[in-house]
Amino acid sequence: MEPRYNFFIVDDDRIFIKLISKFLEPLAKTISHTVSSTEALEKIIENKPDCVILDMMMPELDGLEVLEKLRAQKELADLKVIIISGKAYEFDRKRALDFGADGYITKPVDHAHFINKVKSIMADKILIGFWGIRGTLPVPGEQTVHFGGNTSCISLEFPRGSFFIFDAGTGIKLLSDRLMARKDAPTEMKIFISHPHWDHINALPFFIPLYIQGNDIEICGPSHGDITMQEMISGQMDGIHFPINTKEFSARVQFRELKEEQIDIDGISVQTMLLNHPGHCLGYRVTYRKRSICYITDNELFPEDNPYYNEFYVEQLTEFVSEADVLITDSTYTAEEYRDKIGWGHSAIDQVVKLADSAKVKGLFLFHHDPSQADKDIAAKLTAANGLLKKLGSTTRCIVPREKQIFSI
Repeated sequence: MEPRYNFFIVDDDRIFIKLISKFLEPLAKTISHTVSSTEALEKIIENKPDCVILDMMMPELDGLEVLEKLRAQKELADLKVIIISGKAYEFDRKRALDFGADGYITKPVDHAHFINKVKSIMADKILIGFWGIRGTLPVPGEQTVHFGGNTSCISLEFPRGSFFIFDAGTGIKLLSDRLMARKDAPTEMKIFISHPHWDHINALPFFIPLYIQGNDIEICGPSHGDITMQEMISGQMDGIHFPINTKEFSARVQFRELKEEQIDIDGISVQTMLLNHPGHCLGYRVTYRKRSICYITDNELFPEDNPYYNEFYVEQLTEFVSEADVLITDSTYTAEEYRDKIGWGHSAIDQVVKLADSAKVKGLFLFHHDPSQADKDIAAKLTAANGLLKKLGSTTRCIVPREKQIFSI
């Protein structure tokens, strides 16, 4: 049974209040309202709702002024506020989020989209989508139908509307198809590239939102000395390697160079760390309202008896992923396979399990599987990882995500 909430609507249009009230009925315990923005604060404090639906443009006080007053009330710290406005400009959406809105919906309001948006905001969950979990090469075929054969790509969708994509291997084509089928697909996205090896960028030209006018997409990642992220992306679409170049993008596409740093995007913290892999490769830690997701691929964890073992680096990485809700990490090899692949830039299951246990992560997601591994081999890696975690007495839960699988935290 779906949870029900107490709603309060602030809008100077009585007809619109009736419409929204009708939409909210299946989700509501109670629905209260006012057409006066000056009376709104007092009535909201009195009613103590779970969620306020607040019009942006009203006489007397506008929605942002009311929102600012609401956020100043300590007793309303847990209150969800959704701004509704006829203004579809990105400037106004960002301004509303900066003022503390939990969501922004434009008029005219589509019934299904409105209900789904309200549900998402009230649940306050991050959706983690897996679109490609392989490394090095895509491997279609009968032996890879369970877990999937596409290369690295995951997505994070946040209740406030922010949409992050990590890497653009062949899995990004599946994500593109999914987004194109959605009526409520995001128009603003951030694509975070871990590093420019081809299995992490070569399907970017097949991401259809890049060719849609009105979309706003920022591609972020590490430069390589004097080669910028823009030059690396453009280089694989220069006419020799691909018949379409970046000039064909109709969306507003920007590039951002990242180093080891921390940035804030719509109230979401994104922290980066250089990983142990050939060239510049970044790991990401994304934190939203005390929940953290770490994306650590590609990365080599040398065992302690290896001359290249770096205790300081392991300590840094352990701290970086410490107590994460989700750790998505390079787990390319079994311990036996790794003996012949030392120095290739990827990790074995035993070292990954040790990292997850030491860092006390809640969920370990095995990722970036070797192209020679069939479904049965990946399932065996999961069994091995669970066995090692059990021996350690670990509380970490281990999962192998499948293509098109979506988790929420």
